[in-house]
Amino acid sequence: MKEIDPKKLNINPMEAISDEWMLISAGKQGHYNTMTASWGHLGSLWGHGSGKPTAICYIRPQRYTKQFVDEEMIYTLTFFPKEYKKALAYLGTHSGRDEDKVAKVGLTPVFSDGSVYFKEASLVLVCKKLYVGKIEEENFLDPEIVKEHYPKKDFHTFYIGEIIRAYVAE
Repeated sequence: MKEIDPKKLNINPMEAISDEWMLISAGKQGHYNTMTASWGHLGSLWGHGSGKPTAICYIRPQRYTKQFVDEEMIYTLTFFPKEYKKALAYLGTHSGRDEDKVAKVGLTPVFSDGSVYFKEASLVLVCKKLYVGKIEEENFLDPEIVKEHYPKKDFHTFYIGEIIRAYVAE
């Protein structure tokens, strides 16, 4: 992987996150987890001038990965070439509580920058948590969103992270 300036990223976030998916990962060697996500945001926020490069990810309370993101200041967002979509689907529907799902799909964890990402990645964003919040039912202006996406009332926690490093495949 080659490090690049996060402000020089050439990515369509709608396609990369919503259509192709990403992994949210946190932890250290021997104690980490990852999950597939198709909701998130990339942009800039806070800072002076042009703002800090930031990423926002969303995790439901019952997801095993949440405890790892909560414990650590650093998390990663990892994107893959299209041929990994089947592996990402598996990682999104199986829990690391129950099995070594990363080994099952054949990904190679890399422990660096205070977190974990995967050797097979096309893009890795290393994020330092800046803000943690909860999506709350009373703040929805369109009740259909709650009805459709939160029938169990398991509202996401969101994490705003400064992208402190970005790596692309060579």
